[in-house]
Amino acid sequence: MPEFRMVDAGEVRLRAGVEGEGPLVILVHGFPESWFSWRHQLEPIAGAGFTACAIDVRGYGGSDKPHPVEAYSMERLTADVAGLAAALSPGEPVVLVGHDWGAPIVWNTALTRRETVRAVAGLSVPYLGVPTRPFTEVFDALFTRRGRFFYQAWFQEVGPPEAEAEADVRGFLRKFYYAISGDAPPGAWPMKPAGATLLEGLIDPDPFPAWLTENELDYYVSEFRESGFRGPINRYRNHERDFVWLQGFKDRVIEQPSLFIGGTKDPASTAFGGVSDPVAAMRAHAPNLVAGHMLEGCGHWTQQERPDEVTDILLDWLKRL
Repeated sequence: MPEFRMVDAGEVRLRAGVEGEGPLVILVHGFPESWFSWRHQLEPIAGAGFTACAIDVRGYGGSDKPHPVEAYSMERLTADVAGLAAALSPGEPVVLVGHDWGAPIVWNTALTRRETVRAVAGLSVPYLGVPTRPFTEVFDALFTRRGRFFYQAWFQEVGPPEAEAEADVRGFLRKFYYAISGDAPPGAWPMKPAGATLLEGLIDPDPFPAWLTENELDYYVSEFRESGFRGPINRYRNHERDFVWLQGFKDRVIEQPSLFIGGTKDPASTAFGGVSDPVAAMRAHAPNLVAGHMLEGCGHWTQQERPDEVTDILLDWLKRL
């Protein structure tokens, strides 16, 4: 286990699991996850001569959990990362690595807080530039107006999504993790009508794929039973707010050395089917993209499903910075 610290990031305190000594590498998880999602990478990164720091994003685990929806805007989450970096590595730019929502958090920290970030890597979610319209408008047009369910539309109403997840935390996590993993068969993420709930039609696999053991799942379950899901789901309720903020940076690109790792069975890696080649699509917006990797057969939980491959790619990139 890493050494845990409560770090004052400015507006909130974040729990950080820290290992090693050297240049700081901050690892940022996504939904619905934890610092624990980086358990396979912490020790190898530390062993390569870096300080590896995996955080609980605000709203999760041991970090502070503000109540308002607007407390989970991208502006504030990037400020958390910058505040953590300043606290742990004062005066020195840091390396950021993010997965799922952690990827947009680190991409946008690199974009908007250039002096803080030495290099940046995203897993699962490619960087496709400053948005030209709020993502709520995108999924409304593609899904809701066509009578189709989209999970982020389900997350917009405060209350019912949290209640569904918290009624059976273990069942929720098992079904959600499995549905977009590389092990899930076609149709595991079902087509269903707008107005359905997230869990309707999802499979509870038996057994669960070997990349997440029962003991590891126990850890996630204990964290979410303690923290709840309001903060994590609030992240999805800030698309309009994020859009307005990012318009101030629409003439910028990510200038730092960058890296992308996705999975060929991960819907997020292709922007839900909207991008055929995410690595090529990134190059206009991150011209110093050092490498892009699409892991064959890998689903959404990149660094957990393929820990050795992801770790090797990250270490090779880090050593060349």
